[in-house]
Amino acid sequence: MSAVDLLIAAGVALVAGAINSIAGGGSLILFPTLVALGLPTVAANVTNSVAQWPGYLGGVAGFRAEYAGQRGRLIRFGVVAVLGGAAGSVLLLTTPSKAFDVVVPVLVLLASLLLAVQPLLSRWIRKEEHEGPRRDPVWLYVALFLATVYGGYFGGALGVILVGVLGIGLHRLKLANALKSALSAVTATVTLVVFGLFGPIYWPVVAVAAPASLVGGFLGAHIATRIPATPLRVFIVAFGLAVSVYLFLRA
Repeated sequence: MSAVDLLIAAGVALVAGAINSIAGGGSLILFPTLVALGLPTVAANVTNSVAQWPGYLGGVAGFRAEYAGQRGRLIRFGVVAVLGGAAGSVLLLTTPSKAFDVVVPVLVLLASLLLAVQPLLSRWIRKEEHEGPRRDPVWLYVALFLATVYGGYFGGALGVILVGVLGIGLHRLKLANALKSALSAVTATVTLVVFGLFGPIYWPVVAVAAPASLVGGFLGAHIATRIPATPLRVFIVAFGLAVSVYLFLRA
């Protein structure tokens, strides 16, 4: 990969980090870019996951106040995220790359559609939410495990899935959004360790894209209130749908 390719990867990672802060779905921009730059799909997915890891830490820091009184829940959900993220990462590395090539267009399509319906889901959760204490249902742990398995395997729009699952299970959208950031960070950390030890990471891309993603996330958090999320979401969804069609034809 040339210096120009690395510069492109860094620029797209910067944009992806900002998109994650504003509307979510940054992976749907960076992953296909890495494929277009010549990386095999599995290597592009692994490299994308590692490169975007710093951005998740910024999200956790931004929700510090929301984690007050949630220590027990964070530990329980965090254990589930560790198990799910590890299972998904191992699944990616131990199954044939051809299997990933077949399933990735479906995953990109699913992630794009989830991002499209996110506002509808958020509005529904707001109507149902309440602040009273409640016991976490058993199905929520199962759903979180499956979601983080998906996060370890691919990860595109994982935050959307987690907000939906947590919002339905807890009926508190603000808390769901905060916990989403924490569980995304845990899942991303697990994938960082597994992929760092055993995955086909293209480290030159990580070296330029990881700090760019961190800066993008920081900038995106500051401009999120000034940029309308809807047009950006429409662009990401349209781009994701186009990428899924391309990957379907390429498979």
